[in-house]
Amino acid sequence: MNKRVLITGASRGIGEAIARKLAENHYDLYLTCKKSEKKLLALAEHLEQEYPIKVNAFLCDMSKSTDVDNLFREIDHLDVLINNAGISHVGLLSEMTPEEWHRVINTNLSSMFYTSRHAIPMMLKKHSGKIINISSVWGNVGASMEVAYSASKGGVNSFTKALAKELAPSNIQVNALSLGVIDTDMNRIFTDEEKQLLISEIPADRMGKASEAADMVYSILQMPSYTTGQIFTMDGGWQ
Repeated sequence: MNKRVLITGASRGIGEAIARKLAENHYDLYLTCKKSEKKLLALAEHLEQEYPIKVNAFLCDMSKSTDVDNLFREIDHLDVLINNAGISHVGLLSEMTPEEWHRVINTNLSSMFYTSRHAIPMMLKKHSGKIINISSVWGNVGASMEVAYSASKGGVNSFTKALAKELAPSNIQVNALSLGVIDTDMNRIFTDEEKQLLISEIPADRMGKASEAADMVYSILQMPSYTTGQIFTMDGGWQ
């Protein structure tokens, strides 16, 4: 029987790459996205045709607890939870509206509470499970003009460490992957000049690939069960 994994924010970028990587390794998939239903369904169909797995795709706004409650009515078994859904906001904090602040915090941080509170009881029944949260180097050092995003990812790191301690006696591992600049649609807000400036500060002299992030997620899944509460960093030597 294939292991089952929920990947949030899976219609593109890092989430899509993780879905492809785990499909290759015969995980059954639950995939979510907020808006790109057509793209997500096409990905699900492709992966089911390509690999001996089952894929279920759902529209779900991860920032809303009621949406996540409805999502988990369709999930009766889960081995792995990958909290990947996330959004950014670039701008001065003094010009940010409360609505924009809450949208970032709820999508990037509160969503992990919404998913974990449902996933944990399933894992407790089996006395095993893995949770991987996708974080950012900005959660460690902060970024000017991205205060809400930085705060949310700092919260992801603390959430990961605290929950890992809570669940360690139950053989459930909780880890996070802290990423540097990955070449995804999230970076479309930057001009080519701004991107080159970012790259010039990265010792690896390039942005990371979504496929590399997916490889790292799979590597974390293969680590010994004694590995928990860790914030793994992949940033090309940047920070």
